[in-house]
Amino acid sequence: MTTGTLSAENLHAIFKAYDIRGLVGSQLDEELAHRIGAAFVRVLGADTVVVGHDMRPSSPGMAGAFADGAAQAGADVVLIGLASTDQLYFASGHLGHAGAMFTASHNPAAYNGIKLCKPGAAPVGVDTGLAEIRDLVLKGEQPAAGRVGDISSHDVLEAYAAHLLSLAPVKGRRLKVVADAGSGMAGLTAPAVFERLGAEQADLVPMYFELDGTFPHHEANPIEPENLVDLQHRVVAEGADIGLAFDGDADRCFLVDEKGGLVSPSTLTALIADRELAKEPGGTIIHNLITSRSVPEIVTEQGGTPVRTRVGHSYIKATMAETGAIFGGEHSGHFYFRDFWRADSGMLAALHAMAALAEADKPLSALLADYARYPMSGEINSTVADQGAVLAAIKETYAVRDGVTLDELDGLTVAHTDWWFNVRASNTEPLLRLNAEGKDEATMARVRDEALTLIRSDR
Repeated sequence: MTTGTLSAENLHAIFKAYDIRGLVGSQLDEELAHRIGAAFVRVLGADTVVVGHDMRPSSPGMAGAFADGAAQAGADVVLIGLASTDQLYFASGHLGHAGAMFTASHNPAAYNGIKLCKPGAAPVGVDTGLAEIRDLVLKGEQPAAGRVGDISSHDVLEAYAAHLLSLAPVKGRRLKVVADAGSGMAGLTAPAVFERLGAEQADLVPMYFELDGTFPHHEANPIEPENLVDLQHRVVAEGADIGLAFDGDADRCFLVDEKGGLVSPSTLTALIADRELAKEPGGTIIHNLITSRSVPEIVTEQGGTPVRTRVGHSYIKATMAETGAIFGGEHSGHFYFRDFWRADSGMLAALHAMAALAEADKPLSALLADYARYPMSGEINSTVADQGAVLAAIKETYAVRDGVTLDELDGLTVAHTDWWFNVRASNTEPLLRLNAEGKDEATMARVRDEALTLIRSDR
């Protein structure tokens, strides 16, 4: 029986719903990356693969091993070097090749992972090739290809920055912007974008722009409020107009207003949806089931069509393709754009917020007030030993209540006219995630606390 990283048990553990992720050494190493590269080429029939990597210490070696595996399987490989995930998606779309990005996103330093895509940044998830790649790796060595592919390098950073600004040009009053890269890849991409934008349009105050995969300042996970505290203080101290917080691979962005207040990703989703519908009236907007009710309300009011989907980039991108949607947003700070190959880009979302603010004669808090209608709990994570039993108990508790509906599109959503909450299992960690919303603060708090009591009852 195969042991170590190539064992069936390990492969089933690290191949998630829409990416590969695990502990470096014990779960993911260069040998496994090499085999995944070869299997990726064989499953997709790819003739060329673009490969990028983040700043984690293990990323360059794994990316190189993957590239060698892909070349041994007969594909040419284009290395773009250090990159954000949305920069890799740009390269895939711009060059028309399949892609692989080595990153563990917001996970701690001990982790790494791989995000895979087809040409044009089309997602590769468990239902669209990832399971087949896993199974081919598990089978072991494959017959040699007829040729060994060439490996070359190509810098796409400047083209990436230019493309983003063509989609969301920032014009109007000059903004003072504090950006917290969290020692992640926005430390590379933000300077390129802001340099092209010009000092006359934006005064950039950088925070933690040094690339450091050990994350010495705080985890590069802006969905957790404690990781935004430094940015909140700096925005107020600098008298800045807006604060931007990126995760480790910079495909997500969170906002802080001029008062240091945290901005819900649902609020930013509603703002961007409004802007995109102004460009294309009647368009379809995707929102996952954890975004605020304000999002479909505002989309409908603006003449658009809201479509609700489950959480996860492969699902959102697939639904965007099916519906022709112009934009999609998630509670986790992922924002997807049809004109960016339906891929997610934290930097493009940030530019939309900056463009709206530069055109307005009001501060960010006032600009966003119309888009934030209901109090939300934010995502609350709980470690739970038996996730299935807890979800069943919640379902049993609420199924008998009047005026309550249940659905299981993704986890369990319990909804009422005045409130809703969703509980779902993490794809990457042993957690249950709770999101709740109410018509007012008291309602939200009551619903949140009742759900948390059930979730944590085994404690």
